[in-house]
Parts: sequence; structure tokens; C-alpha cells
Amino acid sequence: MQKRGSVNKDYWGYIFIAPFVIVFIAFVLYPIYNTFWLAFSDSNLTHPNMRGELIGLDNFRMLANSNMFRTAIANTWIIWMFNFIPQMILALVLAAIFSSTTFKLKGTGMFKAIYYLPNLMMPVTIAALFSYFLDFHGPLNQLLVATTGLMSEQRDFLVHVFDTRFTVSFIQTWLWFGQTAIVLVAGMTSISPSFYESAMIDGATQPKMFFHITLPLLKPVMLFVLVTSLVGGLGMFDIPMLLTGTWGAPNNSILTINMYMNNRRVFPAGMIGSAASISVVLFFMSSFVALILFRLFREPTDEEDAKRAEKRRRRKGVNV
Repeated sequence: MQKRGSVNKDYWGYIFIAPFVIVFIAFVLYPIYNTFWLAFSDSNLTHPNMRGELIGLDNFRMLANSNMFRTAIANTWIIWMFNFIPQMILALVLAAIFSSTTFKLKGTGMFKAIYYLPNLMMPVTIAALFSYFLDFHGPLNQLLVATTGLMSEQRDFLVHVFDTRFTVSFIQTWLWFGQTAIVLVAGMTSISPSFYESAMIDGATQPKMFFHITLPLLKPVMLFVLVTSLVGGLGMFDIPMLLTGTWGAPNNSILTINMYMNNRRVFPAGMIGSAASISVVLFFMSSFVALILFRLFREPTDEEDAKRAEKRRRRKGVNV
């Protein structure tokens, strides 16, 4: 007979997961639902009835006809690609060196901490640092003009489209390559040494082992890095905003999607319905690209491997 005041053991599991479920519904599920509802409404912060009324696809039609929004999408992708590609290459090189049994470097922990350090700095500090460094009378101009003579005259780097985009991409690379390298090192050290030992016995060189053993076995980790970088890159806001101001100058060259949503829809217009529609577009854009990446990086099934092997045998038979 169960004692009065005791809890049935069958319900302990529900009690333990209840805090997570409550927090998830309150802070994740409801905001997602509310964002989708707002995206189809004319909700406005300045209107007495802030929730507004449902207006169908009008917000999305407005975005489709907005040249500024298309510019923001193009800028976001350009800046992300120009910071992620060098970031991944640099992180792979550093990870290969840190995890290599050939180099056997000492003090790798110190180097990892140094490379990760920029990620701990506040965006406001970084933006202020680079604004001063790239100023017309800043240290970079003094170095290139007065000290080395590589430039004949001073240049304001933050008023040219290419220079500004390159600066934002460089800052993003500098901020995140250390973390990416650490994640890749963790993935490389989890690969069994027996694969490399077998390859060395067969006479494989270091480059061959890297491209035929390390990279294929590192695909899940690289997929994680790629997807998380994609989500963070498409949501880029703080560095471009702090570096050049609210409008993404010059010529809207670094106006990102989140900057457009914040500066053209929420402030000063208060159009949270329109802003929510931008969030929905960003959500589907990120999800679509992420699904493509999962498709490209997934391991082939046994049936697919068999079909590929059969195709290779047929080619060899034709060639013979």
C-alpha cells in the first residue's frame, strides 16, 4: 500500500523533465509561434493595439519588392563566405599542426588559449579598436604611408565598399578561427591512431593521410562547424553595426539582414510584424541551406556504396 504524501515512482520521470519542458515552452516554443503569428500581421509598437490584425502575405510581398532587403541578403552571404572560407582553412592547418604526431609541438595549450582569446572580447571593444586602427589618421595609415612608404597618401578604409567588407570579414575570421581550430583539434584527436599506423606501413605520406583519412573521418565535426557558423553568420549584427553605424555605410555595403530588420523595421518605425517576417525568411533560409549541408555530408548507405562500386567496375570493363 502506498504511503500518504508519497509520489508514485512511475511519475518521477515526468517530474524530472518538467522544468525543461516548462522552460522550453515558455522561452522557445511560444516565441517561435508568436514570431510566425506576427509575421502575418500588421503589428506595430506605435499602434494602440500592438498585436494588430492578420494581413496574410503582405509583409512577405513587401520584402520581395524591397531592393534594400535583397541587398542585405547579398551582403550577409558575401561577408559570411569571405570570413568562413579563410577561417576554415586556417583552422584546419592549425588543427593539423597541433594534433600531428610528427611535429610534436610543445606548449600547444598556450597557443590554443591565445588563438581563442579574441572570441572572449566584447564586440564594442573590437569595433572601437578597429575603428581607431583604420582611421584616416590611425596607426595603419601611419605605418603604410610614413613608416614603410607602401602608400603615397592616407586612405580612409571605412568609406570604400571593398575595404569595409574586407574589414568586417577579417574581424569575423579573427574572432572565430581559434574556436573553430579547437573544435577541429578535438575531432582529430578522437580519430584512432591505428588508421595512421596502417597507412604509414603501406607507405602513405602525411598529405595523403590528411586527405584520405583525417578529412573523411572529420566530416561530422566539419558539418557541425559549418552549420553553426552558417547560423551565426546569417544572424550577423554587432560588428557591422558598431563599426559603421546603423545604415551599413558606405553604400549599404555591410547592411546585413539583422541590421535591416532592426534599423529599417523595428526602429524607428516600430513595424514588428514586418520584422517578424524577416525572421521567418531568415529561419527558412538557414534551415534550407542546413538541410542541403546535411545531405551533402551524410554517409552513404550500403546500397549506395554497392551501386557506386558497380559503376566503377563497369567503367573498368569498358576501358579494358
